[in-house]
Amino acid sequence: MNGGNEEGALDAISEPNAAQAKLTALNDYLAAGLVARDDVVERLLVALLCGGHLLLEGAPGLAKTRAVKLLARGLATPFSRIQCTPDLMPADLTGTPVFRQDTGVFEFVKGPVFASLVLVDEINRAPPKVQSALLEAMGEGQVTAGGATYPLPDQFMVVATQNPIEHEGTFPLPEAQLDRFLLHVVIDAPDAEQEMRILDLVEAEGTTDGMDIAERIDDAAVLTARKAVAQVHLSPALKDYIVRLVMATRGGEFAAGIEHPVSPRGTLALASGAKARAYLHGRDYAVPEDVSALAADALAHRMVLTWKAAAEGETARGVVARLLEAVEPL
Repeated sequence: MNGGNEEGALDAISEPNAAQAKLTALNDYLAAGLVARDDVVERLLVALLCGGHLLLEGAPGLAKTRAVKLLARGLATPFSRIQCTPDLMPADLTGTPVFRQDTGVFEFVKGPVFASLVLVDEINRAPPKVQSALLEAMGEGQVTAGGATYPLPDQFMVVATQNPIEHEGTFPLPEAQLDRFLLHVVIDAPDAEQEMRILDLVEAEGTTDGMDIAERIDDAAVLTARKAVAQVHLSPALKDYIVRLVMATRGGEFAAGIEHPVSPRGTLALASGAKARAYLHGRDYAVPEDVSALAADALAHRMVLTWKAAAEGETARGVVARLLEAVEPL
């Protein structure tokens, strides 16, 4: 009996360790395929560990789609890609009931959104009806079609990309949908040294079979890692720091330029993201650096500035940067 108990205890300890080792290998795999994109890699894994959604924004050619495809290669879960266009219909995303002549009944044929990892490319090109269908999927984990509701996979995650430089044929995301994204990552252009490394990487890929990961991560490992993230310690002082950051958008000197402040969902996103980042860095406790590193990506897209502040050149990310300077951890 004692031997069985000891084996069970060892298994309970080894499972989280094995999951963390797989996450570390996935991190290395993504970092090797994405030059100077450590922040993107970290945010992808944070979203995965939190069970949240991610919005990647940047000009064309900055490896947004490549990053998601690499993540899909590292996961042993169903992956689908939705290329958004202005004529896209909700059924193209959710699926539609189809009449089967052999049975004489309608059967629901699932669309590409029924995957564990869904890449929604150029989401701002999707018309409002499609964005509404995606909003239900992201917010409720379900799809409604033909008067019936269908649950999505437990490990459902949306990574959307957005091109900020084009406005023709685009539909800006409403605040309600932006709020559904755990993190909003803005990708900048590389410098000269990084550009050279990108050139070398692509040239090398053209002469080889490409990179591969030793072991793909299945749903069980992701679930184990998520349970471990939930156990990461968030001290009362750190919780207070997060709350003070969010409350600063609702009152005081910063609130004058903010028309709609950060909602409680921003508080929850920053807290869960900090715990996931701590786990990725091999800690079972979060530190102020975890909060400050993710603050802009977790909070900026959840606030709307006044027209006066925007006219003066202020940005939401600039407000968050000043918040981090004014609000210090205890």
